[in-house]
Amino acid sequence: MKRSLILLMSFCLVSSLLLSACENSQINVNASNSSKTKGQETPKAEPFELTLRHTQIGKDKEKRFAILNDVVKKVESEVDGLTFRLDGVESDVNRKEKLRGEMAAGNPPDIFDLFGSPDSTIYAKEGKLLDLTPIIEELGIKDKFSSLEPFTYKGRVYGLPIGGSAEGFFYNKEYFEKRGWKPPATFAEFENMLAEIKADGKVPIAAASKDGWVPLMLTNHLWSRYAGPDITGKFATGEAKWTDPNVIKAFAKHQEWENKGYFKKGELGYEYPEYTTQFTSGTAILMYDGTWKSSVFKKGESGASMVGKVGFFNLPPIPGGVGDQTSLMFNVNNGYGFSAAVAKDPRKMEAVKSFIKNMFNEDMQIRGLVEDGVLPAMKMDVSVLASSLNDTLMKEIVDALENSETKFAAFDSLVQTDVTSTISNVQIQKLISNQTTPKKMAEALQKVQDEANAQDKANATED
Repeated sequence: MKRSLILLMSFCLVSSLLLSACENSQINVNASNSSKTKGQETPKAEPFELTLRHTQIGKDKEKRFAILNDVVKKVESEVDGLTFRLDGVESDVNRKEKLRGEMAAGNPPDIFDLFGSPDSTIYAKEGKLLDLTPIIEELGIKDKFSSLEPFTYKGRVYGLPIGGSAEGFFYNKEYFEKRGWKPPATFAEFENMLAEIKADGKVPIAAASKDGWVPLMLTNHLWSRYAGPDITGKFATGEAKWTDPNVIKAFAKHQEWENKGYFKKGELGYEYPEYTTQFTSGTAILMYDGTWKSSVFKKGESGASMVGKVGFFNLPPIPGGVGDQTSLMFNVNNGYGFSAAVAKDPRKMEAVKSFIKNMFNEDMQIRGLVEDGVLPAMKMDVSVLASSLNDTLMKEIVDALENSETKFAAFDSLVQTDVTSTISNVQIQKLISNQTTPKKMAEALQKVQDEANAQDKANATED
């Protein structure tokens, strides 16, 4: 009896275990089948496209383009179904032709290279730009930028700066060392250098003035020294005039240097890429340019032969100049904007948020500085970064920034488009070729400035 009971209990136990195993097996099979069914039932995300207009074209912008591409790939991996369509356009063509026409027609790209002031204000006023304020607040980066002023209209943010840039003189260190020179401390010392370089059979300052903005970088610095770093911002308000005697002195100094042969002969026929070639070939000893140019003098770039042989200094103080004579042009006026139409599509909005998150962060700002020489537009200790880079050129650039008590914005971010067009496409070329005088140039500019200011007042009245 006991043996039968034991056998019966053993049988029940084995049966119970087998039944449990079968049930677990069936559950696993069902789960597997359920998972497979779910996988089969989950539809693929509907493909959609986002157009991205960039200006990272040409050999000297390869590093910048690589950074953009990495961001694009990251965003595509985060947003199901997304594919970017990249459209590369030269910067000036994008700003003054393509984007302007697309905005007028109401069909700008989804994301595009955007110039801050005054462009972003114009497009924001017309309702063409996406209001980024809630996005950057959600991402917690609204207060992370050095300045959002160029992209702000009526307290709302309509674009984000990708980096900062300053302007000054790049110089050939080998030539300076051969002459026993250091960067000039005074304006007289600087002008003596120009004369001696010319006498040595070299070109003192590289020049490529087919596009007016190139020579105007230096002219802008000159009038900001002679008339004060804050004068340009007062032209559009009527508080100051282009006919200010000190502005005319600056125009006269530029023309004087032209007539003394301190710039590359035939400059009006040269385009911007030739500017760098004159310097890297040793033809020109100095080149006045933006700090973005520092990326050229890295290994693997077009100016690699100059690695370690290039320095940077600020324009020396001008005797009798107005205001801070250490002032330096510094802009955070180049960045990205987004079409207002994106707000109508939740998936595009998701992609835009992902793009902003992945592009505008400390890691990408550091990468831009290290790989491309672009100064951060977000708040960071640049001096510490520069020291850790072991990059002597970047260290000299940072030193120039730190030794500058005040900064001024480039003229084309402060005056109206018509004024910019007049000085860039007509007047500077006439000054260079002696087809006008400094006084006549100033008068011509003031005439256009008065018209632009009057139109602004009329528009403000209508608003």
